[in-house]
Amino acid sequence: MSDYVLRLREMVGPDVLLQLPSVSTAVRDADERVLLARHVEGGNWLLPGGSIEPAELPADAALRETWEETGLVVRLTGLVGVFGGPEFVVEYRNSQRASYVMIVFEAVVESGEPGPRSSEIQELGFFSSEESGRLPLADWVPQVLKAFFDPSAGRCVFGAPNWTPPA
Repeated sequence: MSDYVLRLREMVGPDVLLQLPSVSTAVRDADERVLLARHVEGGNWLLPGGSIEPAELPADAALRETWEETGLVVRLTGLVGVFGGPEFVVEYRNSQRASYVMIVFEAVVESGEPGPRSSEIQELGFFSSEESGRLPLADWVPQVLKAFFDPSAGRCVFGAPNWTPPA
């Protein structure tokens, strides 16, 4: 949990449903598959991502979170969409809940080998639409993957990122 969310929790208490901005990155490989990460908590598969820190550009957060969780440096190529709703409410082991508004970027790998780099991630893999449909997915993932794999879906523009991995 980020310092920002910890401070919010101290102010509002553990029972308040927090509305938080977040990003996820749909990393596409040469075979048009998407990179999914199996989360330690619950074992469900999801896209790499996480919370946007205060005053952080969403595109920077997408690059940072992808690198922190997968070890991959990616190039953002588009915007899959902006998502929210009941499927994006997450209840954690400590019973605290957060409702995420998620900006999902599309990306390709620039460098690195995929491998779990976060204690939150068990494993990573690239999956086709059909393969991903057979995985235990977080509640919000099917909605995002439908948009990602839909060839008729339009893409939007976004502000260019400034973030680079630490030296």
